[in-house]
Amino acid sequence: MLESLGWLTSGPWIYAVVAASIVLDVFLPVLPSGVLVVAAATAAAAETAAGAIPRDVPDVLVLILAAATASVLGDLVAYRLAWAGSARLDRAIARSRRLTTAQERLGAALARGGGLLVVIARFAPAGRSVVSLGAGAARHRARDFLPWSALAGLAWAGYSVALGYLGAHWLGPTWLATAVSLAALFGAGAAAAYFMRQPRTAA
Repeated sequence: MLESLGWLTSGPWIYAVVAASIVLDVFLPVLPSGVLVVAAATAAAAETAAGAIPRDVPDVLVLILAAATASVLGDLVAYRLAWAGSARLDRAIARSRRLTTAQERLGAALARGGGLLVVIARFAPAGRSVVSLGAGAARHRARDFLPWSALAGLAWAGYSVALGYLGAHWLGPTWLATAVSLAALFGAGAAAAYFMRQPRTAA
């Protein structure tokens, strides 16, 4: 039963753990930040379903805000580091077809006044890293990039928290709920990665 997760998510420190994981996974995409967000939201739903007053589990709105803020902060740090640039980073981007392609597509999207690619990339494995570093390395203006980064962070955080919280309410506070929620999270990531790999013709 997922009520057993309560001790893992009790106390306000869970917000700091989740936020730190999200900030760092722009540089280390292997960190399970999405899994932590889903687990924290699932535990909150489990406590509510068990009839407990959810004082020691994350409030879903605070969890969404903390996750979204950490996402934007991590994007900004990566963006500024890439903006400062280095010969090594420039060479790494030039050698990577994925980084070069993402940089070109991001530039075209921002030039058209749109940044849907930034939002989609937030769901793809390592997509956030590619886009944030690419935007900084290409010297795209912060006012063009950061609003889309904020929207991406909010969309990703809201989706992840909703999966954990609603999954536990609909399927009950069981490990099945967690498995289904994580499958939906990874499914969205796979769909986003597929979209980012597709070639785009010029408008």
